[in-house]
Amino acid sequence: MKTRARAVVLLAALFLTMVTACGDAGAVITRLAVGDPGPDAYTHVEGTDDAKISRLAAAGGDKEGDAPGLYGGTRKDKVCDKEALVRFLEGDEGKARAWAEAQGIAPDGIAAFVADLTPVLLRTDTLVTNHGYRAGKATKMNALLQAGIAVMVNAKGLPVVKCNCGNPLSAPDPDLPVHDSDYKGASWPQFSPDKVTVVRPTRQEIEELKLVDRDGRTAFDRPVGTEGDADGEPEPVPPAAASEPPTAPSGDDQGVSGPTDSATPTEAPPPADPTGTPTGVPPDDEDVTGIPTTTPEDAQGVTTTDPTGDPPGPDTAQPNEPPQTATPPDPPDPEPAPETPPDDPVPTTPSP
Repeated sequence: MKTRARAVVLLAALFLTMVTACGDAGAVITRLAVGDPGPDAYTHVEGTDDAKISRLAAAGGDKEGDAPGLYGGTRKDKVCDKEALVRFLEGDEGKARAWAEAQGIAPDGIAAFVADLTPVLLRTDTLVTNHGYRAGKATKMNALLQAGIAVMVNAKGLPVVKCNCGNPLSAPDPDLPVHDSDYKGASWPQFSPDKVTVVRPTRQEIEELKLVDRDGRTAFDRPVGTEGDADGEPEPVPPAAASEPPTAPSGDDQGVSGPTDSATPTEAPPPADPTGTPTGVPPDDEDVTGIPTTTPEDAQGVTTTDPTGDPPGPDTAQPNEPPQTATPPDPPDPEPAPETPPDDPVPTTPSP
């Protein structure tokens, strides 16, 4: 009996271990970087996200949807096109039905639902449930949205639409382990499970959101349901909405859209002289070639030796050689001079 009881206990412990292991293995969170629509996108919209948004210093953990500085944006700037989303869904009955079901509304209520949303930019890496659409069927997955992604939030401050793809969003599973999950997908320099933020809806509907400008220097109020045209005046950033220090860009950064500012400017070459002679030639007393140079101001018609080593032109002297001149023809041979007779001719005398 004792042996049988011990075996039952061991089997139960093994079963619990297997269940726990399977649960851990199934906790997968897909990172979606700035500019990435992600899998199973309803559509694809360019130019909504902002990789250079100032990130919230107090990131991580649970945040109420109306927390000051939780979201950002640019005053008077429209980051998401609500009307275009409605037109798109009205043109595809299947997607409209799946989209409305994910939002818990009827398909004929999409226009009114979207009209009450507020476009903003995330200032934290935000955990959500991302609802997609593939092969005529709705899908969903755990997703971590990088700070800088544009979303639309409802009247309780909860992200409900991802602007660059139109996908519905909802709150993540409350039992999803943030630190023990397996993160997949492209990462970014600031990623850390400690900075993952979960937005909780407010108990009551709110009238406005306090946003922080993309550079983190000013704050402003945006009435719920507006797209930037009714933004309030700039004001100081509340301490709770302060930005974290920027991370130095590198060539290996992922999740960054658009050009970076890390390129080192190169010095332009010296401009060429109008005569065709390169500038920057050492002066006469510092000549490193041993060849005297003459500027156009000193003598017209004299060409400076080409420093590239190209063969000189017909009027250019070779280094260390006198200038070449035309060789004159040989003079004619001189005529022979006439013989000069002796002054005093000596008479010859016959021998005896």
